[in-house]
Amino acid sequence: MNARRLTFALVLLAASLAWSQQSQYPFQNPNLPVEARINNILSLMTLEEKISALSTSPDVPRLGIHGSGHIEGLHGVALGGPGGWEGRGLKPLPTTQFPQSVGLGETWDPDLLEKAAAIEGYEARYIFQSESQHATSEEGERYRREGIVIRAPNADLARDPRWGRSEESYGEDPYLTGTMTVAFVHGLQGNDPHYWLTASLMKHFLANSNEDGRGGSSSNFDERLLREYYSVPFRMGVMEGGARAYMTAYNAYNGIPMAAQPILRDMTMQEWGFDGIICTDAGALTNMVTEHKYFSDIDQATAGAIHAGINQFLDRYREGTAGAVEKRLVNLSEIDDNLRGVYRVMIRLGLLDPPELVPYAKIKGPAPAWDNEEHKALARKITQESIVLLKNVPVKNAQPLLPLDRTKLKSVAVIGPYADQVALDWYSGTPPYAVSSLDGIKNKLGAGIKLAFAHDNSSGEAVKIARAADVAIVVVGNHPTCNAGWAKCPLPSDGKEAIDRKSITLEQEELVKQVLAVNPKTVVVLISSFPFAIQWTEEHVPAIVHMAHNSQEEGNALADVLFGDYNPAGRLVVTWPMSLDQLPPMMDYDIRHGRTYIYFRQKPLYPFGYGLSYTTFAYSNLRTNSDQLKRDGEITVSVEVRNTGSRAGDEVVQMYVAHVNSKVVRPIEELKGFQRVALRPGETKTVHLPMKASALAYWNSAKGTFEVEPDQVSVRVGSSSADIKLQQVVNVSTE
Repeated sequence: MNARRLTFALVLLAASLAWSQQSQYPFQNPNLPVEARINNILSLMTLEEKISALSTSPDVPRLGIHGSGHIEGLHGVALGGPGGWEGRGLKPLPTTQFPQSVGLGETWDPDLLEKAAAIEGYEARYIFQSESQHATSEEGERYRREGIVIRAPNADLARDPRWGRSEESYGEDPYLTGTMTVAFVHGLQGNDPHYWLTASLMKHFLANSNEDGRGGSSSNFDERLLREYYSVPFRMGVMEGGARAYMTAYNAYNGIPMAAQPILRDMTMQEWGFDGIICTDAGALTNMVTEHKYFSDIDQATAGAIHAGINQFLDRYREGTAGAVEKRLVNLSEIDDNLRGVYRVMIRLGLLDPPELVPYAKIKGPAPAWDNEEHKALARKITQESIVLLKNVPVKNAQPLLPLDRTKLKSVAVIGPYADQVALDWYSGTPPYAVSSLDGIKNKLGAGIKLAFAHDNSSGEAVKIARAADVAIVVVGNHPTCNAGWAKCPLPSDGKEAIDRKSITLEQEELVKQVLAVNPKTVVVLISSFPFAIQWTEEHVPAIVHMAHNSQEEGNALADVLFGDYNPAGRLVVTWPMSLDQLPPMMDYDIRHGRTYIYFRQKPLYPFGYGLSYTTFAYSNLRTNSDQLKRDGEITVSVEVRNTGSRAGDEVVQMYVAHVNSKVVRPIEELKGFQRVALRPGETKTVHLPMKASALAYWNSAKGTFEVEPDQVSVRVGSSSADIKLQQVVNVSTE
């Protein structure tokens, strides 16, 4: 027994002795097995208390049980922001805000993502457990809000750029999204062997990537796509990440609403070993009657949800539950079985145990957790890593326009409607501060360089200042809440929750044209939640960068990249099409019809995995430790990468596979490994990427299992899905 385990055992023994003297119920004894403790809780609860615990508040005050509710946290604790997550009548709490999930995905850096999630988890615990030292004695306000069950990450796949909530996803690829999901879950839940920092509640299970009509729509596709694509990030989050909570989606899958889908039990519980919280989305229970029309009344709908495994409702469910019990549509034992998952999570959070046993119970104090230089530095670092350089070419036979050389500038024009703000999205919290693009550039330039700013060219001001400047920086994109009410977006290219995009054309491209006409040294900064079809800009503007919204360090990180203090290495996580003409209909969920890079057969504007650098890289010596891969085996793919330029920088090495002789339809290629690597000028590193045979399996629907077939597999390594540097064939055997 190591020292840590011995210490924990001694503390547990002491707590058990203290329990025997102070407590009256067996479930309060942390030394008892978890299931025995839950048996005792359920035996003591009344039916009314059990029905109440099916909400997001599992408290049982009579028994002294004080559990945890939910909070939002896709990219930082959300207790404020445009969504009003602070709660009615309460003040927003400032918390560290990172880039939107699409930006986090564009880092291709799961280790950094885990660190960001750990900061979020730390701040959530702090808020949950601390008293405000800033409140007046008259206010008596406490920080404690809602809970430490965090609705994050979003493990949905961004299969279509028109999806209004694309910003919430890590991307279109199941392996990348799953890897990022696992990292975020690990960060939120911590690394203690006995207790969680917070509980990760993934959303929205499953195939939820249309907003228009979502309350009654059905996502239809075959079982192979269910197993090989749509469920993969959730499976990885459960089986590799250890997540024990998720939210069901509004939509149906093949005609059955997700809140009543048999796969909740059949797949996630029986196959993946899931045994925690499954909650509905808000209003989904009622939708099964009114929009899906799957059940005739709310009693039957509630019974259907309970049968499926739902144990927390974000709906007005009490009347339906009481009716289902009275009509004997559900057995009381079913409610007991479902509630077990809720209390397993509460026990893992340490909420039923003495605080001295729970290491995270010590997270509280007079200084706000977010007023922390480490948190600020991480926000800046992850924002830097998220920025994608889309284009960078010379102007008039000079050097590439970026990075800008401050020593050669006398004047800079910053132009654009989003340049002087950090636009927060619906699931954002309130940041403690926010540095806009304009402020970041101003801070970087310092004194001695003239800086002019214009929102637009409505009065000719943008053209005026652009003509007079050495360089023009045009900041365009979308507003993540559309600056409008629920389900309203004035611009057809905008989208958000409850409304899909009707266009992917950038309306502000006209502003770009006007500026470029008077200043050939124009940089376009596209701050957006999703792709835009910027064909004209790509053809004519010498430098383009992309970044996501919402980071409190947005402007500082952007300026770091524009002026060369940071070499960009972000990579795109979705395919950017030339136009909507390249996409199947929005509600076609069969991605084999030409959706995502996995089956996209046309030339995109920018491919999946794409991104440039201020330096160059060379690949060599691709090899595997074996040219034979057995059915239950694993090989290591190795490649040497050299920085051949004059600047230090990161390269994102990406490994794809393509099946040569498969007996079933396979993707054009699939991502199966990646690594972000930092290299000094002239430095060479060997990158090792493991690949298991199980990662090459397809779902055999006839047998109801994944199957590794004898095949030849082309292993392709490069810097994007469309820029393969080296490849090698590996033989897969079933021996």
